[in-house]
Amino acid sequence: MVLLEFSMTPAGQGDSYTASVARILDLIDRSGVPYRFTPMGTILEGEWPAVMKVVGDCFEALAADFDRVGAQIKIDWRRGGTSRLASKTESVERQLGRKLST
Repeated sequence: MVLLEFSMTPAGQGDSYTASVARILDLIDRSGVPYRFTPMGTILEGEWPAVMKVVGDCFEALAADFDRVGAQIKIDWRRGGTSRLASKTESVERQLGRKLST
């Protein structure tokens, strides 16, 4: 199971990335891959081929309109396991003995 956090930034778009973020979030949401959108990136959860396809699709969508696309990608692969998007937070909350305000 893979947790993959990424962000993509097309060059030459100006000060706001909202249109590009919305464009790739639409692809992510339609992919069926579990995800969590944050102000600084998006976290995908699933098997390697599925999450890498989503990242590739997002890149291709931006590369179609921009000559340069920067990407930051962090990957945590772990054999087995499911629902790590939720379980990682829950594990820390159990350790603290309280809910976090996330």
